[in-house]
Amino acid sequence: MTIAIGILMLLGYLLIASEHITHINKAAIAVFVGVVGWILFMCTGTHFITQMHGQEFADFVTQGGIHEEWSAVQQFIARHVFLHYSTYICQLVMYIIATLAIVDVLATNGCFDFISVLLRSRSSKVILWGAVAVTFLISANLDNLTTSMLMMLVLSRLIRNDRQRLWVATAVVIAANCGGCLTVIGDITSLMVWTRGAVTPGSYSGMLVVPCLLATIVPTALIARRLPESLDLVRRGAVYDGDDSTLSLWQRIVLFIIGMGGLWFVPTFYSITMLPPFLGALCVLVVLWVINEAFHARQLATRQPMLFTGNNHRLQYETIQVIFFVIGITLSMSVLVECGAMQALSQWLSALVENTYLMSAVWGMISSVLDNVALVMTSISMYDVAPDANAAGTIFAQNGQYWQLVMLSGVVGGCLLPIGNTSGYALMRMEGATIWWYIRHVTLKVLAGWVVALAAYFAIVYFI
Repeated sequence: MTIAIGILMLLGYLLIASEHITHINKAAIAVFVGVVGWILFMCTGTHFITQMHGQEFADFVTQGGIHEEWSAVQQFIARHVFLHYSTYICQLVMYIIATLAIVDVLATNGCFDFISVLLRSRSSKVILWGAVAVTFLISANLDNLTTSMLMMLVLSRLIRNDRQRLWVATAVVIAANCGGCLTVIGDITSLMVWTRGAVTPGSYSGMLVVPCLLATIVPTALIARRLPESLDLVRRGAVYDGDDSTLSLWQRIVLFIIGMGGLWFVPTFYSITMLPPFLGALCVLVVLWVINEAFHARQLATRQPMLFTGNNHRLQYETIQVIFFVIGITLSMSVLVECGAMQALSQWLSALVENTYLMSAVWGMISSVLDNVALVMTSISMYDVAPDANAAGTIFAQNGQYWQLVMLSGVVGGCLLPIGNTSGYALMRMEGATIWWYIRHVTLKVLAGWVVALAAYFAIVYFI
């Protein structure tokens, strides 16, 4: 049955990587594979449970006084095995939902409209580097898909020429992925690594800040050479400038600071309380929600319609797909762990993993065709965090090189092709980018940034 489950997961990975060919939503594939995998696991659960949880299962049977073996296996899987993974999945989903709600409150009140004003210039360098800088900073708080789509919506109201907008949007996608990799709350994959105890926020960001910056700057500088001196902009009168918002400028600034700045408090909240990060995000959402209600108190009291800006249905739809994709991939990885497939794979790859140079190259190349969320979840599921953080020479200790390189190579390498990350898919849907165009014009630029980032990382490790 382990072979059958492995084949099922492999076929699922192939379908996920070929979504642009099959046009089957990868979120649906991930959920299907995860659910069917657990059904297969349950059908032959006795063998897996006795092999992976022998003593714990024996104690469960003794304490519960259960005489029928199949019933005992079902109850043990439901209460002790699957419940553990479902709790972890719920924490991830709640965090994504909380951050999406924060973005929704800010976007509907015009709190992101300052970006259009900030970037409005005919100079291509001002628009390109300004958009990249804003994207990099915002994505350190939000997931890369949300940040990319927000910025692409801003660019669609700013740049009229489709080809020029595509170049800038491509740089934005790269910046969103690299910026999200910088912090433990900036990407769903870094959040997973952090909540597993594999990294600490300060050490993680400190080691990756220079590589992430270089991985952004190098391709952006190369893209800047493909743009003309002046861009073809949408006329100012057609661009929304926030005048029809029911909130004043200072009120929108307050909401923006509380919403975006509050997310920086999440790691501190976790380190102080040891409660799941989604509770910290919910605290920020509640404060933001209450202040938003206070700012709209007059409209609510008089039942006047509140004029909100933008249409966020597309952003919400894309994020919901990401949520289901994360659920499906997490279910898939958990069943592979419980059937022993991940343990066998880790032993087979042990020689490769010890060579960090080769490992980072392999992870990056794989993530270019396979979604980086799936790759990172697979790679971190194969190994446990070493209990001795001071163990000499181990790359699996907390803040070890393995966890940092998995994130750096997985996220940056995922930008080698647009199908390697969710933001790339958004670029293909919203701006009409094709894989062939991306390979011809962008892949080598990203590769140059990735090589420079890896060189900087290994230089930092050597000198530290």
